[in-house]
Amino acid sequence: MVADMTALVVGAGPTGLLLGSELRRRGVNCRIIDAHPTSLPWDRATVVHPRSLELFESLGIAAPLLAAGVKQRVARLYSAGSILGEIDLADCGSRYGFNIGLSEEVTESILTEYLHRQGGEIMRSCRLIDLQQQEDGVLVTIERSGAREQLSAQWVVGCDGNRSTVRTLGGIELSGHDIIKPWAVFDATLLGWPESYEANYCYLDELPVILTALPKQRWRVYLRPSAPDSDLVTDALSTLGRYLPKVSFDDIANPTRFHCHTKVAERFRSGRILLAGDAAHVCSPAQGHGMNSGLQDAFNLAWKLALVCQGHCTPALLDSYEAERRPVAEMITASGDAVELAQTMTDPAERHARDETLRALFADPTARHHEVMAEAELDVDYGASAIVMGDRHEALAPGQRVPDTVGVHRGDGEACLLHELANHAGHTALLIGGLAADSEALARLAEAIRARSHAPLIDAVVVLTARSDGQSPHTRLAIAAAEQLGVGEITLLVVRPDGYVGLRTDRDHTEALSAYLALLGVPPGSMTPCAPD
Repeated sequence: MVADMTALVVGAGPTGLLLGSELRRRGVNCRIIDAHPTSLPWDRATVVHPRSLELFESLGIAAPLLAAGVKQRVARLYSAGSILGEIDLADCGSRYGFNIGLSEEVTESILTEYLHRQGGEIMRSCRLIDLQQQEDGVLVTIERSGAREQLSAQWVVGCDGNRSTVRTLGGIELSGHDIIKPWAVFDATLLGWPESYEANYCYLDELPVILTALPKQRWRVYLRPSAPDSDLVTDALSTLGRYLPKVSFDDIANPTRFHCHTKVAERFRSGRILLAGDAAHVCSPAQGHGMNSGLQDAFNLAWKLALVCQGHCTPALLDSYEAERRPVAEMITASGDAVELAQTMTDPAERHARDETLRALFADPTARHHEVMAEAELDVDYGASAIVMGDRHEALAPGQRVPDTVGVHRGDGEACLLHELANHAGHTALLIGGLAADSEALARLAEAIRARSHAPLIDAVVVLTARSDGQSPHTRLAIAAAEQLGVGEITLLVVRPDGYVGLRTDRDHTEALSAYLALLGVPPGSMTPCAPD
């Protein structure tokens, strides 16, 4: 079968837009289709987490997101008329120590502009009707303007939401349960509001209310309504009035009731069909993980699918997508269920016990830091993945994200950080020589690493040595990185395009690199050596 396109992405929400854009950036012939005639004018998702902001920065589109949204640095919980505790995202260790409050349609518009810059377009009013997997591709039937046509693609990715047509036609089950108690939401201005606009507020009272900050001192108000036909504003004020009796809502917009689910697809891949975002997992909205986890799905999948599409790696590499991202989906759905249980308790004794547990959690620095990292989505570790390998180290191990804290920070705001050297569409090989390293041996090893590295899988080989001119930024970075990462003589870090360490080795560097490339499914002799950085 001669395919009309290499990859077909079904669904033009944030997940599909990011995936399609990243595939096109990597030279993959990709098309995005969406059943809606235009983008949705309003959507419930509001929060962009620190890890997603790091992702946007790597694409060069963090600036418009930051300009359009509002920083949400603190999250504070209340119950029974008093504060239970708060978390401060400034403690997460990311260069983005805050969430961004921004309605999803604005995030989509930024991603759409990014797609257009990659030469991509969205084929709208286009419904997927059928798909049939074949040995060398997928035959799809689409409907546009009442007419049906058949197209072929090597790969199809369903980013088409919790009612995913791709998932249904692919015969993939979505397992889990419905969340029985409904949600509601509206946007509003709070008159007489005395608190910060750089925070989110959660009230765990009989009618739970969550206030999420939006631009222009607006709020997105999530709540559990008192009855199917209740007045949502009255419901929300019945809780807020306990804490702030003088506040009132004004300029109400988009009042909506909705139901949620806790479900995860049994598989994220079936042959040449893959799932991402809400097509693969749905969870409670209480923690804001829905859209953000979908963005991380797309970022994880894009570089892998591009390498497979271009013949640089075998299709077995795609098995690592499910192996890495499905456990994350299970983690956030379980966490969402725990929040749902905490929100909807009705027994007074159980509610009191819950409140005391939460007070103790927020009073414990270790537990509070864990909550900060989970909220920021910086607690993801791919250490169990079959495509990461090497030496474990408490400072930075295979499968962990390269943290923002590795490098040199100065009081004048200047910084020289390790993660900045690894911002490439492909992998980055970082060869770090500590103070005990032999300079000639490091130079020989660098040449050997370049000879065994392959473009476009490895974009750059960067050598940092602590035994050089101590005044240069790279030397200062090498000294700091060697100390912070426990580098004795020479350490090789191979950083993946998503910022996670694929390989760490402190010895047998060239052999370890060859073994790592083999893990990714690189056919022997299929690539050219990587040019010097």
